[in-house]
Amino acid sequence: MPERLKHRIIDASGMERTLTRLAHEILERNRGLKGLALVGIRTRGAPLAERLAGIISAIEGKKTVPIGILDITLYRDDYLNALKTPQVRATEIPFELNERNVVLVDDVLFTGRTVRAAIDALLDYGRPARIQLSVLVDRGHREMPVQGDFVGKKVVTSPGETVKVRLKEIDGVDEVVLVEEGEDSSGHSSH
Repeated sequence: MPERLKHRIIDASGMERTLTRLAHEILERNRGLKGLALVGIRTRGAPLAERLAGIISAIEGKKTVPIGILDITLYRDDYLNALKTPQVRATEIPFELNERNVVLVDDVLFTGRTVRAAIDALLDYGRPARIQLSVLVDRGHREMPVQGDFVGKKVVTSPGETVKVRLKEIDGVDEVVLVEEGEDSSGHSSH
């Protein structure tokens, strides 16, 4: 389906600045690294968590923060109903979750269903002391009572618009763009 670029929300240098600010906010709210862990939600939350961990390590003088990757495919009721054969990838949490302050990391906060599924999945692996949410972009339109604790950018969107996060690890470029879905010949949005 064709899409039209409406607005570049964040460019490569803006993404670096945004992630640096988020890393500082995470450290400040958690009073440092003690008990802190980052868990990225597949797909784009994983490289964002890795980047945040690198920035946090640099700020804290090379101390490392544990990083995990969470696949939520089997926890998303709307995905399971829409997909005949869901593509499930590995969850990798190589540390104990119990009593940790876990920051879930994702690219875009939209309906809140991904975060709800991520919390369900995470609790199958342990009982964190606290779960917080860090997102690069909050685009509104919530269907669940979910909000980000650390938000890079809030963007007002309307139906037919999509926020696309592109990361160099996956897409070869760092940017966040607002696109409008293409229209068919009758002028209606095609979804």
